[in-house]
Amino acid sequence: MSNVTAAETPLVRLMVDATHLRGYGLTVEVNGKKSKLLLDTGASGITINRNLAAKAAVTNISYTEIGGVGDKGNQNAYVGLVDSLGIGQLEFQNCTVHVLERRSVIGEDGLVGADVFSAFLVDIDFPKEKLRLGELPKRPGEAAAKIALQMERPESSSGGEESPPKTAEGKSAATPQPPRSGPQDSYVVPEMKSYTRVYRFGHYLLVPTSIGDTPLKLFLLDSGGGNTITPSAAAEVTKVSGDSFTIVKGLRGSVNQVYRADQAVVQFGHLRQQMQNLVTFDLTRLSESAGTEVSGIIGFATLRLLDLKIDYRDGIVDFQYDANR
Repeated sequence: MSNVTAAETPLVRLMVDATHLRGYGLTVEVNGKKSKLLLDTGASGITINRNLAAKAAVTNISYTEIGGVGDKGNQNAYVGLVDSLGIGQLEFQNCTVHVLERRSVIGEDGLVGADVFSAFLVDIDFPKEKLRLGELPKRPGEAAAKIALQMERPESSSGGEESPPKTAEGKSAATPQPPRSGPQDSYVVPEMKSYTRVYRFGHYLLVPTSIGDTPLKLFLLDSGGGNTITPSAAAEVTKVSGDSFTIVKGLRGSVNQVYRADQAVVQFGHLRQQMQNLVTFDLTRLSESAGTEVSGIIGFATLRLLDLKIDYRDGIVDFQYDANR
């Protein structure tokens, strides 16, 4: 594994056509085979298509299924072992990925869930097209943690015991305690007090959001998807009508029933945005997966305007918007 505690790598534009931006991705080397994978804050781990897996000689470990947005049912996939995985300055060995048994993953070769970088402070600067990874603030008395991808397999123990270091007098030297593996309180340093508290359900980052004057609801931060509100949430503040022309696709295929919300003023963090003619569809499966009600998605159309910083460990996010950039 790369011996780094910070890194920076460019975001790669992924286009629908010559003029329309689909999202931002990362250049990823899977066993030496380069590909551009969508960077997705709404996804978990790394998922690639079968073609890339075949080119990179990814080893099939076990079969599984993958869910997501759409009404066509879970998709067949398998867990694959990758000998070497490189992202910018970072290189990891013996990692697992999910391989979707289709030729594309929502139109791409694959995707990288932002949670794979959860050992870092994740800074996705969309306007400057940069991904920066920095050290998380150390808790008092805590030793530096090993940097690893979230889905990386733990290294096997040697089975032996290492003798503690000694001082010049032959006494055992005090050593920093390793990070606790169990649940811990959030640790927010003063310079991060302005960050917004989010709720983390697995890999989902749910931010408290208001629509007009309604009570706060939970919206998913999803750089791989579009802005949306559930029909029930939208109906509290605006008119909702059917839309038989728009096609919404996710990992589970197309959404059967799509609607449109006339307009809604959405507020999250310290930001406020008016959205008009908003695509609307049911998010029951997403809510069931999260274990709580999800009333909408803050997607790429909004997030692309922001410098987004994520501290997965402490459940805080910072949204910076610069109108002059």
